[in-house]
Amino acid sequence: MAETGTIDKTAIRDASTVIVLRDRNHEPSVLMGQRGANAAFMPNKFVFPGGAVDPDDAHVSFAEPLSPLCESRLTDGVPADRAAALAGAAIRELWEETGQILGRPGAWDTAPDNWRDFAATGHRPSASPLQFVFRAITPPGRPRRFDARFFLLDADDLVSDPDDFSAASDELAHLQWIALDKVRSFDLPFITEVVLAEVAARAADPRPPDSVPFFRNDDEESLFLRLHGRPMPD
Repeated sequence: MAETGTIDKTAIRDASTVIVLRDRNHEPSVLMGQRGANAAFMPNKFVFPGGAVDPDDAHVSFAEPLSPLCESRLTDGVPADRAAALAGAAIRELWEETGQILGRPGAWDTAPDNWRDFAATGHRPSASPLQFVFRAITPPGRPRRFDARFFLLDADDLVSDPDDFSAASDELAHLQWIALDKVRSFDLPFITEVVLAEVAARAADPRPPDSVPFFRNDDEESLFLRLHGRPMPD
């Protein structure tokens, strides 16, 4: 996940997180894993798969692009080219940390270096199933700070076996599907609990939210905003 060169650890980096929701109409559960005890960011916590945007994530070749609404909300107040990089990071981190594939069958001979293992599965990444549902900036004073965008994804849109984590890296331990009504018994970061409340409220409704919550923490103040995106054409 790290970019090359010297990085100011206090700088705010763009990041993507994926909430994979399974059996939303019956016994909804989410895919989570535990960070290591020696991790610099949120050690020992149970988290969703995700991580920082890499430069190459902006140059992936999507089999299907983001929906116009999702792209509009992702670029509310940020450069328009940021949306593709965030979607790319979400799909790559999901693959790296869980071995799950969000893509469509197809050859990808020009994949960037950090995407070659994904391309070797015979798939190209597909961004269209991603639904942007939350944005949060890590508060000041933390060892690392991220401007994280949370994407909701239905497990039915995965092309991989949702119970097979054999291709996952070792970044997250104890990968598992956790029932929404039991997840708060795990050791969770505060922001994860906030996002889970949003997910639980929308579990049975696959439609995009009316607006996207934005928990903004900068050096001066903390604000809770709503992202509507640009007006959509009729």
